Amino acid sequence: MTTPIPSPPALPFLGHITHLDKEIPQRSFDLLADQYGEIYKLDLITRQSIFLASYELQDEASNEKRFEKAVIGALEEVRHGMGDGLFTAYPGEPNWGIAHRLLMPAFSTAKVRDMFPDMMDIASQMLVKWERFGPQHIIDPSEDFTLLAFDTIALCAMSYRLNTFYSEQAHPFVHAMSDFLTESAKRSNRPPIMNTIMRGSSAKYEEDMKTMNRLVDELIEDRKKNPVDKEDLLNIMLNKVDQKTRQRLSDEAIRNNLTTFLIAGHETTSGTLTFALYYLCKHPEAMRKLREEIDEVVGEGTLHLEDVPKLKYMSACLRETLRLNPPATIRVIRSVEDTTIGGGKYAIAKDAILAIITGKCQTDPKVWGEYAREFKPERMYGENFDNLPPNAWQPFGYGMRGCIGRPFAWQEAHIALARVLQKFDIVMDDPSYTLQLKQTMAMKPKGFYIHAIPRKRMSVPVAVSLSGPLAGATNGTRKSSSEASEENAEPKQKLYIVYGSNTGTSQTFAQRIASDAPSHGFKARLGTLDSISEHVPTDGPLIIVTASFEGEPADNAAHFFDWLQSSKGKEAEGVKYSVFGCGNRDWARTYQRVPKLIDALLEERGGKRLHERGSGDAQTAEFFQDFDEWEAQLWKALAKEYGFEAKEQKASVNGISFKTVDSDISRAAVLRQPDADLGRVVENRLLTSPNAPEKRHIEFLLPDSMTYRAGDYLSILPHNPPRDVHRVVSRFALSAEQQIVLASEGPTSLPVGKPINIFSLLSGYVEISQPATTRDLRSLLAVESSDATKAALEDLSASYAEKVMGPRLSILDILEDHVDIELPFATYLEMLPPMRARQYSISSSPLHDPQRPTLTVSVVEAPALSGRKEQFLGVASTFLASLRAGDMVQLAVRASAATFHPPEDVSVPMIMFAAGSGLSPMRGFLQERAAQKKAGREVARSTLFFGCRSPEEDYLYADSDLKEWQELGIVDVRPAFSRRPEESEGCKYVQDRAWKDRAIVHEAYDHQGARFFTCGSGKMAQGVKKMLTEFIKESRDCSDEEAARLFERAIQGRYATDIFE
Repeated sequence: MTTPIPSPPALPFLGHITHLDKEIPQRSFDLLADQYGEIYKLDLITRQSIFLASYELQDEASNEKRFEKAVIGALEEVRHGMGDGLFTAYPGEPNWGIAHRLLMPAFSTAKVRDMFPDMMDIASQMLVKWERFGPQHIIDPSEDFTLLAFDTIALCAMSYRLNTFYSEQAHPFVHAMSDFLTESAKRSNRPPIMNTIMRGSSAKYEEDMKTMNRLVDELIEDRKKNPVDKEDLLNIMLNKVDQKTRQRLSDEAIRNNLTTFLIAGHETTSGTLTFALYYLCKHPEAMRKLREEIDEVVGEGTLHLEDVPKLKYMSACLRETLRLNPPATIRVIRSVEDTTIGGGKYAIAKDAILAIITGKCQTDPKVWGEYAREFKPERMYGENFDNLPPNAWQPFGYGMRGCIGRPFAWQEAHIALARVLQKFDIVMDDPSYTLQLKQTMAMKPKGFYIHAIPRKRMSVPVAVSLSGPLAGATNGTRKSSSEASEENAEPKQKLYIVYGSNTGTSQTFAQRIASDAPSHGFKARLGTLDSISEHVPTDGPLIIVTASFEGEPADNAAHFFDWLQSSKGKEAEGVKYSVFGCGNRDWARTYQRVPKLIDALLEERGGKRLHERGSGDAQTAEFFQDFDEWEAQLWKALAKEYGFEAKEQKASVNGISFKTVDSDISRAAVLRQPDADLGRVVENRLLTSPNAPEKRHIEFLLPDSMTYRAGDYLSILPHNPPRDVHRVVSRFALSAEQQIVLASEGPTSLPVGKPINIFSLLSGYVEISQPATTRDLRSLLAVESSDATKAALEDLSASYAEKVMGPRLSILDILEDHVDIELPFATYLEMLPPMRARQYSISSSPLHDPQRPTLTVSVVEAPALSGRKEQFLGVASTFLASLRAGDMVQLAVRASAATFHPPEDVSVPMIMFAAGSGLSPMRGFLQERAAQKKAGREVARSTLFFGCRSPEEDYLYADSDLKEWQELGIVDVRPAFSRRPEESEGCKYVQDRAWKDRAIVHEAYDHQGARFFTCGSGKMAQGVKKMLTEFIKESRDCSDEEAARLFERAIQGRYATDIFE
């Protein structure tokens, strides 16, 4: 007896069309596979399709005796422009057979090898363009690889030079093709009547086809007028006779196939190359290995044809890229008979349409393991690739209707990638960029921009946006505000400041050094550590500020760290440097690991340490003081090294100045239009009772280009509380609406060179509430004030930890307490650190709604530790709490660690530890499992240990989601109430409840293969760790040391944490 194929709830007449993402339908197909499993069916108005999403079903469907290619949906719409060409011909159409027999020999490996010189020619044109524009130029690789592939197919297949790299604009064919493919996909998912009614879209569709046909007709006409003695594809189609039918291709068939080659021959290759660069940029070890292979095989000479097969690791990288992002995202087939699949489990009727989701089948954990979505080229290297199960890797399709141009695309991709990485170091414009997608016929990265830095050159760090991941990149050359101001600055000794930072602290410290540089006689350049990978500057001192994250480098330092660790010679010879490290001693085993290694390795590789490495512990009150003291000594060391006069830090304006533009008290209302980084608030509701600290549930609508996974973060760029902004305005006797223009002598995170009102400046660009540093106190002492005030400031300096850091006394607090301090507003601005984006764990799953993530947020509002009358307000949480439905927020999705996602295998249970708003990602995990359970999948029962105050005050989602999910059978919730332990079996905290129920933990770990997750404060996480270690000690009857060692071994690959303070 067969099993019914599951299907989502449908609407009358519309079926499942409303389930599809309008811009990226593929995203919806993938999410439905995550929810329903290996098979599901959809009614898409004009067709009913059965979707296959597992290796086993793909393997079984790869049988041309039982299934044949189906041309339906978007592909059928594409026939309007490509007719019965090789890609879009219906099974059995005569012209397909003629063209296939004529052209297959032209795409043989031997014939493609003959195209090598032409491919090299076009690749060289692109490299010349990148080199000419220079390392500061922002490159859209998707666009340039499109031009590369377009010119390559035209030259190799038709002996025609389009010369797009010598033009200001891309060829009209490229834009028409992109719009044509996009509209074809949309037309396939609309009711037919809608395509008839939408006359504007239809007219544009027709015009795009005319534009494409115009080029094809020109190519054919040019060849007829100017014959060439070359057996290229165009000559074959014009002159050859099919030996089987003794027929030539008709003029219409030639046009259809030329259009096919121009579209399919460049659209998919450009996407593959762009994805490959993205994955290599995100995986520095793979990038290093590939560069080493290129250097070994090609060196600094010219790439030769015989070099290509030697690039085995490059092949592995491209295969892995194609596994994760196949150009043909779905392969559609038709059943030629009544049959079954899945070992007889599912009945398939004759003529049924099956859509194989290639990307899902190629990431099936049963073949590729738990981390199937991760980029690991080694699994595609050598015999690992050879030993894959049959049909596990099908990015080029299957059988007779597979991609005819595979050898062409394979050689072209190798040449392009080898030439790019031989000549350039590739750095992402936004180091924190995470993959976003756009879809036409194929998928491509969206918003992915790079810098191409010539290798083995004198290094200049690539300037990066100080607003971090939320700064939108643009296509074209742009100058940062710091560069523009430097052009008119007098020559000074160069100083390079680079940082590795995820949370913004190291970046803030680096910015401080850059801001101070002009007053010490240095001309500062600011960038990320990755911007100097393999190109460490030697014409000026190098100052590095970087952090460790559980022993690993920051995202924008990973390439540099990998390069430095793998270097073996004197790569840092001539480099003069100093390092400051940020860390957290709660992770004692890996504390300061990255800064220590960088400091030691630079010296081992020939560098000269100018000043001893500094270190700061983010958990201590002395964190900022430690940096200030290290920086003060740094300037003295630099002054001695370069013969400058050592200068004390003064309170004068260090390069920041401003002028008034408009002193009018009125302010024009400006309407802001949403851009790619703007999300809309859908809901903001209170979760807790009035007696408990406020926690809120906030739902956002993401821009169309964004999506997320359960466990990811939402990065929010907040505004300071209006109360605190008005305090500053009042203290300096300013008008909040007054317009000013800032100017800066050196790099700055402030908006220079354009009018801005003071309220907007203070609200969005600086941190007002951060504790004052010892350097700030010295600056305040340096300006005019009374003797009594100076004595008070001296006292604060002498007891900094107790009287400033402990009570979190800000510069503003001090200025309000001492009104006689005559601090210029410009100096105050420069003393403030830049506004940081805050990351919050997403508390929802895309299976519930891929465009509407939610946050579960603790709102920080408490008596000020300083004893001031005003409550202390958390910057980001206060901003979030104030949002109303409809508000626009600047945000970005940030990927979490690879291990911090629910297991792909839904039969694997989860053991989760959370307290307070630490429930956030766990709610997302459980919402995902609930959606999968409702879709009919067998889901393992997980256990949640959750800590809060009491059932009535802050037992989050207890009467809604958690209650429903317990009844559904996907989770067993074990609460711990700190103020009502009698209602949680005497357990006060999470670790207490887990210890009491340790038999559950033991069973899940030893017998069910469970994965463990912790989210909460560092204190809670340490408590859980201690509990688990104690459990090991009890069960194994061993010492504390042995239990700690066994814990570290036991958690490998099975325990993930997300800790916040």
